[in-house]
Amino acid sequence: MRNLKIGTTMMKNDQDKEFPLLIGQTGPLNGQRWVVDRTLTIGRDARCEVVIPDRQVSRYHARLVLVEENVILEDLGSKNGTFCNGRRIEDQVRLEDGDLIQIALVQHFVYLASDATLPLLEPIPWQKETEPTRRRLYLDKQSHRVWVMGREVLPPLSVPQFRLLEILYDHQGEAVSRQEIIRAVWGEEQSLGVSDQALDALVRRLRDRLAASDAEYPYLVTVRGYGFRLDNPVYP
Repeated sequence: MRNLKIGTTMMKNDQDKEFPLLIGQTGPLNGQRWVVDRTLTIGRDARCEVVIPDRQVSRYHARLVLVEENVILEDLGSKNGTFCNGRRIEDQVRLEDGDLIQIALVQHFVYLASDATLPLLEPIPWQKETEPTRRRLYLDKQSHRVWVMGREVLPPLSVPQFRLLEILYDHQGEAVSRQEIIRAVWGEEQSLGVSDQALDALVRRLRDRLAASDAEYPYLVTVRGYGFRLDNPVYP
């Protein structure tokens, strides 16, 4: 990725200026928000502007930096990674309105270019659903959050687990082939090197996560000789 020269000078904060927003979602900072009118360092250390008190988060994990009219997300060599829209960043990425940021497996944020696009954040979208659309499992793509029986799955699913559940959720009730799932989870370029054993291990881990929220119902059904499907009936 092309490197960008980053400065740390604070922008002038006049009343007519609209600044981007960083809003905490799933994780210990859920519901909190920060105006990105200067460099914001994210990490476990108390001296960071955005402090995430979890050992999976590096002391100085990532930062948001203003570069002219853009905001750059930069990983600071963290151990457990910084993700933008589900993909781990190796260096820097320029943020776009609505981008989803994940710090390790601990904290999710949404980036908004200004408060003009601020959504109404409701804690459980599942509660908005009514018969016959209300189902046992609810997946929200925008926030990368999952609810089972009205309870959010925490800690959040890993990126591969979420991608696996997402493709099955998009085709719930239908069988999805192993190759289609592998391409969705690992990407087109890496899919050729992924074994059936790797996929089976991922399915097993996702089953364990869902069973921790609802042990009575088998959501992921094996379609022998073909792939998997999501069985997600209407909640009684």
